[in-house]
Amino acid sequence: MNVLLIEDEVNVSAFIKKGLEEESFHVEVAFDGYTGKKLAIQETYDIIILDIILPQINGLELCRMLREEKIETPILILSALGSTDNIVTGLKTGADDYLIKPFKFKELLARIDALIRRTQNRTINPVFNFAGLELNDFSKEVRRNGQLIKLTAREFSLLQYFVNNCGIVKSRSQILDSVWGNMHENNSNVVDVYVNYLRNKIDKDFSPKLIHTITGMGYVFKEGENENQD
Repeated sequence: MNVLLIEDEVNVSAFIKKGLEEESFHVEVAFDGYTGKKLAIQETYDIIILDIILPQINGLELCRMLREEKIETPILILSALGSTDNIVTGLKTGADDYLIKPFKFKELLARIDALIRRTQNRTINPVFNFAGLELNDFSKEVRRNGQLIKLTAREFSLLQYFVNNCGIVKSRSQILDSVWGNMHENNSNVVDVYVNYLRNKIDKDFSPKLIHTITGMGYVFKEGENENQD
């Protein structure tokens, strides 16, 4: 298993690297956010372990950047910032887990194992097919009735969120928190704008319609004709 460790504290990084290598992991270390970003984009890792307070690019910003680059590698944040707000912010930025310093190595190892298992289970079938829509989580391609549809990174993330919550009504605030994280400044209008973008690409020229407005509640992704589109 390949691990990218982005940690500027030399003693901490040496401790983690030594412990993981004794467990047969291959560990590459970056001591600043810029180097970490470069490695994460250029190389393939099974997990990224990320500190928050880093030189050049802080961990939260780096996590957000990697998700925008469609890097889906599991990210485990390690930080001495242990308040509930810190943890929630880290997870909303795109991290998969958050471990507070100081920590016991066996807990770190357990968290890593759990994230890797979760990822392996999730990627057994990366292709979603529904009512003529095909979404490939590996290639990041979307097709409707065989026709390739070009989506921006944000549109793909929104569609992926709908797909993962097929048949479940989601409010604008839920969509905002999940797709935009802490970057949205409570502007729920952006959801309506991007839903409209997405509808124009995957629903307008196709049948059945898939994105439905539920008045006063939000949106739902399901098969059927839209009776109440925005």
